[in-house]
Amino acid sequence: MRPAGGAPRQSARGGMPRTSSRASTPGTYRAIPGGQLPQRRANQVRPPLSSVRVGDLDRAERSSRAQKTYRRYLVRIGIVAALVLALVGGGLAVYYSNLFTIENVSVTGVEHLTATDMSELASVPAGTTLLRVDAAGIRERLLKDAWVDDVSVNRVFPNTLELAVTERTITAVVDVPTENAESVQPWAIASDGMWLMPIPDQNSEAGKRTSPKVYEDAAKVLHITDVPYGTRPEVGAYCSDANVNNALAIVDGMTTELAGQVKKVAATETESTTLTLESGVEIVFGTAENIRDKERVCLEIMKEHPDGLAYINVRVVDRPTWRAL
Repeated sequence: MRPAGGAPRQSARGGMPRTSSRASTPGTYRAIPGGQLPQRRANQVRPPLSSVRVGDLDRAERSSRAQKTYRRYLVRIGIVAALVLALVGGGLAVYYSNLFTIENVSVTGVEHLTATDMSELASVPAGTTLLRVDAAGIRERLLKDAWVDDVSVNRVFPNTLELAVTERTITAVVDVPTENAESVQPWAIASDGMWLMPIPDQNSEAGKRTSPKVYEDAAKVLHITDVPYGTRPEVGAYCSDANVNNALAIVDGMTTELAGQVKKVAATETESTTLTLESGVEIVFGTAENIRDKERVCLEIMKEHPDGLAYINVRVVDRPTWRAL
C-alpha cells in the first residue's frame, strides 16, 4: 500500500537507489559501474607539464656563485688599485717636496783624512733631500781618493747624510829618488801596492795641513830604501816597480816573529833584496819565494849563534851562508 501523498516507498534492500543533489551538479563526476573514468570535456585544457634535470640546477647554482665571486674580485681589485694610486701619488709628492732636506753631513772612519776633506769631495748639492740625493755618485767620487778603500753612504732621517769610510793604512814608507837624484822623497804606500801620498816635512806648511796620524804611522812601519832611479809614484795609482813590489810581498808574506823585527828593506834589485833587522843583522832574502822556508832557516841560524850575527844569505834556501860578529 502506498502511503498517503502517492510517493513510492523505498524497500529496505535493493530498492531504488537514492538520488543525490550533487549528481546533477554541472562539472562534477560520479562513479560509473565498471571503473571507467568519465570522458574529459572537449573544451577543458590540461595544464602543461614541465621537467628540470638535476644537472641543470647544479650548473645554474655554480654559475650564480661564480658571478658573485667575480664581482667580489673586481671590487677588491678596484680597492687595491685605488690604494696603489694613492700611495704612488703621495710618494711622488713627498719625493719632490722639501721634506728631509740634508742639513748635516757626518763622516766616520777617517784618521788620515779629515771630515772636511771628505765633505768637500762628496760635493753634496745644497738644498737636496735624503730622498733625491745621488748616493751612488757620492760614493764614486769618494772612492777616487787613494786613502778610501771603501765607503757606505747612509741616509739618517730626518736630515743627516752619513759617510762611513774604510781607510787604507800605511804598510811602508818608500824612499823614492827625486828627479835630480840628489835626494829622496818619502812616499806612503798601502799593503795592496797603492801609492797613498808623498809625506811632506812635518814642519813645512804642507806638513801642518797633514793629519798627525800620517806621521805617527810612518814612524812605526818599515822603510823601503835604495829604490832604483826612475821610479815614478802617483797618488791613487798602483806601484809598478818590481823591486818595491817584491819587498812588499816579502814583508806581507812573513808569518813568524822575524816579520816584527824587520826595520828596513833595501830594494835595489829583486834578486838582492835585503832586510835589515832591528838588531842590525842584514838578511839577503832575494825574491819573494819560499818565504816560510827562508824564515825558518834564518831563525835556526840566529838560534845557533845567540851571541850575534852580522849577515845571513838565504837567497838559495838550501845553501844558506852567514857571518858572525
